[in-house]
Amino acid sequence: MSNESNNYTNVYDVLKERGYLAQATHEVEIRDLLGREPVTFYIGFDPTADSLHVGHFIQIMIMMHMQKAGHRPIVLVGGGTGMVGDPTGKTDMRKMMTRETVEENCRSFQKQLSRFLDFSDGKAILVNNADWLLNLNYVDFLREIGIHFSVNRMLTAECFRTRMEKGLSFLEFNYMLMQSYDFLELNRKYNCKLQLGGDDQWSNILGGVDLIRKIKGTPAYGLTFRLLTTANGKKMGKTEAGALWLDPDRTSPYDFYQYWRNIDDADVRNSLAMLTFLPMEEVNRLGNQKDEGINEAKKILAYEVTRIVHGKKEADKAQAAAEALFGKGTADAQVPGTVLSAEEFRENSKILDMLSYLKLIPSKGEGRRLIQQGGVYVNDERIGDFNRTLTEKDLQDGSLMIRKGKKVYHKLTVK
Repeated sequence: MSNESNNYTNVYDVLKERGYLAQATHEVEIRDLLGREPVTFYIGFDPTADSLHVGHFIQIMIMMHMQKAGHRPIVLVGGGTGMVGDPTGKTDMRKMMTRETVEENCRSFQKQLSRFLDFSDGKAILVNNADWLLNLNYVDFLREIGIHFSVNRMLTAECFRTRMEKGLSFLEFNYMLMQSYDFLELNRKYNCKLQLGGDDQWSNILGGVDLIRKIKGTPAYGLTFRLLTTANGKKMGKTEAGALWLDPDRTSPYDFYQYWRNIDDADVRNSLAMLTFLPMEEVNRLGNQKDEGINEAKKILAYEVTRIVHGKKEADKAQAAAEALFGKGTADAQVPGTVLSAEEFRENSKILDMLSYLKLIPSKGEGRRLIQQGGVYVNDERIGDFNRTLTEKDLQDGSLMIRKGKKVYHKLTVK
């Protein structure tokens, strides 16, 4: 991979142009390395839930860009670190998970990540740090690894400073050592030279880079990326129902599509650059549109992101459903739907119970607020009574349509 090739663009420049890059431990050296040879790099994912969410998708996109450029990703799932919990960005200690939950979440992550990367013939590697962390001898670990870490320096790290007010447990304090040891282990086993991660991981990444250089005396590098945020600096991917998940059973492809279709105008260009593979010339053209033009840009964004995450078939269905709903009525739209038995329908017949059962509201208090504001409809009838009961009279050919606000539809079928 020579910089002299007319057909080769250094992936570092691609990532920079698309707006991913935040901090680099050695910017010049990293760019030179990525332009000179295939590089093995890694990104870690702690299994804090049974699905990846859109915050992880930035990391996935970066791995895809890197792999397309000829570099080798190591996907690390944190079966070991997940037993401790990363204090980064948290004001309270993470809830402890059982080993069984951590293992199940790891399996879910592995299945999801295999949709995005080519693991054939060693082009990408998937590892679980439980393989080396769970059986460590603690005294040996302290003697080999702990000796290289200054407590004074660790306490200045942003990931710890935000936890100091409420109290940082010794359990969490070990997290930086464990993540640094991961990098050392991957460096020894796979010649992994580069760790990537969100910018909130900067302190942990620095720990690993320094550890390798101290123990092995060889170069190691770290690179962080901007978190996915709105133009106002808020994290993207939060909905009224919670996180925007990559698992279609937790966030339907239609709801996923609609999220991107409805983002603020100011966030379109950045989202196109970071969440699609459209050429930057096209990203800039679409991102600079106004009025109806920016709405068309949102449709392209929604389709492209949904296609990458859920596949072309589901993206086509989501697009057709949205067009049917907002262009030609609801008759044949493939909107998200739930099939209930007659007994389930009766048990959840009160409108607040049904909204909660269908996960259209995070709480019944939120449901009352929505109804009070006129934001809930059944078959285009605005619901004004919290105690409204759904009956067979509401069913049309066995189905009814619930609408929340202007753009969230859910088809309920009773069989």
